[in-house]
Amino acid sequence: MERAVEHATGWFGLVIIFVYSFLIAFALPGVSEVVLAAPLNLGLDYAGRMTVIILVSATGKAAGSVFAFHIGQEAKESGLIMRWLSRLPVDVVAWSEKQTMNIARKWGYGGLALALCVPFFPDTLSIYAFSILEEDYVKFAAATFVGSAGRLLITLALIHGAVTLL
Repeated sequence: MERAVEHATGWFGLVIIFVYSFLIAFALPGVSEVVLAAPLNLGLDYAGRMTVIILVSATGKAAGSVFAFHIGQEAKESGLIMRWLSRLPVDVVAWSEKQTMNIARKWGYGGLALALCVPFFPDTLSIYAFSILEEDYVKFAAATFVGSAGRLLITLALIHGAVTLL
């Protein structure tokens, strides 16, 4: 799927970016920053192209996160996933719950957005951890949209900073 994104062109390329971002929010391993490399030919300048990519990717990630949020709500009600995770030799549930609860208590949905702003860090764990602990779909979607867009903006800033230093 990453290869499809790296070769996505034209307006259909935006569909590929949306689908990739949707899937990476809850199912695909990897990083979402690859969307910035999509060679879209939309007749826009660089800033316009990056803006469209960021908006489409953040929307796809927010939609995928809401899907993950729904799965988390269902899992919380059924208890199946929590029982499975509790059988692991490492107490993943306790650790992620503790970390997430600390962030959620201190920063709320803003903490989720900040956690998702960290470039090159898989965000699926944060999304699922928050989805099990929180209950507001709209705030969750807004936080994941802001976090996803912020992550891509920070990545662009890092890339441009590195290029400037060279």
